[in-house]
Amino acid sequence: MINGKTMIQRVYEQALKSKLIDYVIAATDDKRIYNAVMDFGGNAEMTSAKHKSGTDRIGELAKRLDCDIIVNVQGDEPFINPSNIDRAIEPLLLDNSLNVSTLCFKIKNKDEIPDPNVVKVLFDNNHNAIYFSRNPVPYFRDSSNVIYYKHIGLYVYRKSYLLKLIKLKQTKAEKAEMLEQLRILENGEKIKVVETKIDSISIDTKADLKRFRIK
Repeated sequence: MINGKTMIQRVYEQALKSKLIDYVIAATDDKRIYNAVMDFGGNAEMTSAKHKSGTDRIGELAKRLDCDIIVNVQGDEPFINPSNIDRAIEPLLLDNSLNVSTLCFKIKNKDEIPDPNVVKVLFDNNHNAIYFSRNPVPYFRDSSNVIYYKHIGLYVYRKSYLLKLIKLKQTKAEKAEMLEQLRILENGEKIKVVETKIDSISIDTKADLKRFRIK
């Protein structure tokens, strides 16, 4: 519970506020989450418990959905800004050759840089991802005035590509970092990284929860 609502309800309601999303579904293999979503009047679907990542889970759901673009808003993002969701979707609407996009935010809190729960992203001059890591990337040997970008847990997929992606085996870096997006990069696909000025605080640990829960 976060200020009187379950975390899943907060994520769900933020997604509903997006101007570009038509329909929201909570995909889960946990009956407790399914029941929680149904209790507040949301849409939920049970999926297999064998999936290795959230991407594989929504891929199962995508097979029976009539749509062109699927947005994966992760369940640890109760404060995701709806405008951020729309910013991440827009590149796929503007470029038919693009299959995946995501978000990043310039890190301002230096404590987040070494935190493995804060995923860092490195991208090229065209804002295509080079690598994602739980470690600080890149490593700056001679400078203390460094800019790092954190990855915000949201992915936008073209459905046709998502259905191909879930057929690919987990890759070495994906398993090492436990970051599903690395499977995309290791198989040669681009991920467009959209920078946002609006941060999103994920809840991944009890310490995170304690900071935001009103007792």
